[in-house]
Amino acid sequence: MTVMKELTTLQDVVNRCDEIMSHAWMVRTFVKHSEEVEDYPELDGLMGVARTIFDACRALETQVKDPEKYLHMLRKKIGRLKKATVEFERDAKQVSVHTNFMMAIRSTQICVRELEELLEFGTKIQQDEASLNA
Repeated sequence: MTVMKELTTLQDVVNRCDEIMSHAWMVRTFVKHSEEVEDYPELDGLMGVARTIFDACRALETQVKDPEKYLHMLRKKIGRLKKATVEFERDAKQVSVHTNFMMAIRSTQICVRELEELLEFGTKIQQDEASLNA
């Protein structure tokens, strides 16, 4: 990811994660307000992704000014986001092949992938800082 070259501090990593979460929030909004979700309440992956994104966004937004805590919280939330993304893809494809749903699937996959990369990069920064301070 070329953006990594621009990230030099943990706060930079957190700011980029926050930008990515804004994209996830838009997927949540699309899913939450789509008629298909109402038509298929038995498909947990549809509203599951919306609930998981909501939970992650709310938990992370409280830690934006504290990079260490933010990354700790992201480590706790990333597994659920990844699982919800897989379930969303499975269920959304059963509901509709409309471009909106296909793009929402891609968006959640990209968000998770980039968050995982940023988490790894942030961890490396933390380790580098710890070895400098040792």
